[in-house]
Amino acid sequence: MPIDFALQAMAERSDRAPARWRGPLLRWLDGVEAGWAMPLLIACFIAMWTLYLVIAYAGGGLHPDTLEAWTLGRNFAFGYHKHPPLMGWVAASWTSVFPLSDWSLQLMAMANAGLALVFVDCVARQFVTGHKRILVLLLLMLTPAYQFHAQRFNANSVLLATWPLATWCFLRAFESRGAGWAIAAGCATALAMVGKYYSIFLVTSFAFAALAHPARRVYFTSASPWISAVTGLAVLSPHIYWLATTGASTFSYALTHANGNALSSLSEVKNFLLGLVAAISVAAVVWVFIAGTRLKQFPADFAAMNSGLRLLFYVAIGTIVLPVLTSLALGTDLPSLWALQGLFLFVVLIVCGARYPIERFYTVNVTVIVSGVALVAVLVAAPIHAVYRNINGYEEGRNLYQQAASELTRQWRELTGEPLGAVSGDDALAFATAFYSPDHPHYARTFERQYDWGLPRKAVLDRGWAALCFQGQDDCGRWMEVVSSHAGNFVRREFTVQASLWGRHGVRRKVVALIVPPRANGVLPVTAAQDFSASKRGLE
Repeated sequence: MPIDFALQAMAERSDRAPARWRGPLLRWLDGVEAGWAMPLLIACFIAMWTLYLVIAYAGGGLHPDTLEAWTLGRNFAFGYHKHPPLMGWVAASWTSVFPLSDWSLQLMAMANAGLALVFVDCVARQFVTGHKRILVLLLLMLTPAYQFHAQRFNANSVLLATWPLATWCFLRAFESRGAGWAIAAGCATALAMVGKYYSIFLVTSFAFAALAHPARRVYFTSASPWISAVTGLAVLSPHIYWLATTGASTFSYALTHANGNALSSLSEVKNFLLGLVAAISVAAVVWVFIAGTRLKQFPADFAAMNSGLRLLFYVAIGTIVLPVLTSLALGTDLPSLWALQGLFLFVVLIVCGARYPIERFYTVNVTVIVSGVALVAVLVAAPIHAVYRNINGYEEGRNLYQQAASELTRQWRELTGEPLGAVSGDDALAFATAFYSPDHPHYARTFERQYDWGLPRKAVLDRGWAALCFQGQDDCGRWMEVVSSHAGNFVRREFTVQASLWGRHGVRRKVVALIVPPRANGVLPVTAAQDFSASKRGLE
């Protein structure tokens, strides 16, 4: 392969006599072991992709998943009726320090991705030093997991940080068999479990890897695995108690994904594997160019893999095989995005398992590629995305959230003279109103009945309550009619909201609002004529 030999020769010449423009990047690579190069890379990554989100979603509002995470976290609990609690805890902790704004939660999402890369580096540095550590992170930055998947902060993306943390602690606990790392492994594993129950596949992979490893006898005859197990259960015990005393509705929600058959399961598995291959494909192609003819050494490198990498290999295989077998056996859904947080395992294995040196020429080039992608995203793709979405909107209507929340709040205060205290209706609009309204009302529907469209409790209606739907949401509209027939004292309004971006008007949608004033307020029930008249006093 003459091209490979030419590239190899070019790389060697460049390392001996690098071009002037490479100088600053080479000095940066020199700072890896000094301790400042890696933090600089991750800080720049967080800053660039936060800027991308700020521009791309200017006037676009936050994703409903992020708003849901914040809504959950407003009331601290050891469990919630839809998801395990970690994403709510993180959002609540973040907003106790940072303001309630789009940029703040966008920064939170990217900080979570940056923290994930920190823990991935902790894993990689167990096996390599110098610029190979940088190369691991650069290849991961060429996957969609740490930018686009991460920006939708939810129960899936929160695992980006917890999985490498748990893996690092497990590797150290297996290797050292010390009580400190064993306790850390138990705590980190429990943290992953309260992120999402899908982490059971990581926990099971740890057990599988330990059993498959040649040093299993030494590990299991030590106190380390038992300390980890006891610690993990102790940390999980508040959540387990919550499950036991609340009917384990989180499990019920998770089991709604187990409704397939053999044919659908095969399709799910196929799409799962293809999705993961697609997610890592760009990084894989880049690695092929870096390795070149040295790819022939892969079988020998695999056979000579050290003890720690072999353990990591078994963990990586488990995180793919176990969910596939579960899906085939139980007929569960299996979207590939559920497993994106585990891609780091394969990148670490490939880069750290290569026993040949990687020329710094390649690491500098990949740095340029990653930087170029980020710059194009910020300077070109982000503004185009923002303009397109301002004109065409989002299916969920997120670029109208803030306007709908503000108008509902204005009309509520005009009608009652009091702050808006509770909101419901379409979940995305309700979460958005809770976040964007200056009154920050509480989401009034209990999460265990989130999809039942049940009636609000009488006590909620007595204190005052409002609901929002976009016009055309039939389920939400029918539910409003039922609530109206039970509420007695209500006002129904319709108003139009319009997106705006940098002074330019965009997409418009109608919003239907149902307002039930506080019972002591004295607002009289409205007639149909009054209701129609009131609907014309919106923004239209």
